[in-house]
Amino acid sequence: MSGLIALLDDVAAIAKVAASSIDDVIAQATKAGTKAAGAVIDDAAVTPKYVQGFDASRELPVIWRITKGSLRNKLVFLLPAGLALSAFAPWAIPPLLMLGGAYLCFEGAEKIAHALGLSHGHEDYPGHDQVIEDPAHLEEQKAAGAIKTDFILSAEIMTIALAAIPPSGFWMEAATLAAVAVMITVVVYGAVAVIVKMDDLGLAMASKGRFGLTRMAGRALVRGMPGFLKFLTVVGTAAMLWVGGSIIVHGLEQMGFASLGHWIHDAAYGLGHMLPDALVGAGEWVSKAVMDGILGLALGLALIPVGEKLVTPVWRAIFSK
Repeated sequence: MSGLIALLDDVAAIAKVAASSIDDVIAQATKAGTKAAGAVIDDAAVTPKYVQGFDASRELPVIWRITKGSLRNKLVFLLPAGLALSAFAPWAIPPLLMLGGAYLCFEGAEKIAHALGLSHGHEDYPGHDQVIEDPAHLEEQKAAGAIKTDFILSAEIMTIALAAIPPSGFWMEAATLAAVAVMITVVVYGAVAVIVKMDDLGLAMASKGRFGLTRMAGRALVRGMPGFLKFLTVVGTAAMLWVGGSIIVHGLEQMGFASLGHWIHDAAYGLGHMLPDALVGAGEWVSKAVMDGILGLALGLALIPVGEKLVTPVWRAIFSK
């Protein structure tokens, strides 16, 4: 009997340790995931365009297909690569993180330049306006394009998350990265599914609602979705520039070039303390975010010629098939 009690005590102790480990993984994954806010918001802002033009009945299947591709990107390819970097080449993480930050700056600046008519964006390659009439082929092409785009954003998300995880054992890092991958994928593509079906919901409410208020709300929802999508794109672009700029500053600090980061910190501190005491913290945060975003925009604008004339053609040449 005493042996059984001892066994139960051991099982309870193991369960307690396991529960604590799960809590630690979730806490670290949540903290690491918030660091990747810019890439996450942009992912949610970019993806809805890949289901435009489909019949309503095919929107959710296409999103599910992209979701599975995103999970495969993160769990099968990027997670092992991240763990290998952490174990064998941790010195490579800051430069890779800065490379990803530069990519975010480039993408954000290119969107702004394209909106102002100063850049062709991603629409200047031969055959970009080709119309594909076969729905199955179109679905295949758009899903594949979305998964390729997701791979780039997922690589940035996983690198940011890896850099944000405190030093821990191999299995803790693996579990935390896996949790980040699953949590962010569910959040992003769950939000995308809701966004793309909101107009259908609004249409159903407007045409089948039993009450006048329901029909009015449905019409407002249908009319408001295009504006909401534009707003989401603006927020995603601003978040990319802010996060990209902050990654560059943080990476420079890690590599021994801290003067820019100190200047931004001091300037944000001074601007924040010009406000009432209750707003000092918020003022410092907003000031730093704006300065990081301005830095990201300047760097992104400088990178546009490099991206459009060198990186993008090479990328298309490799992956065009």
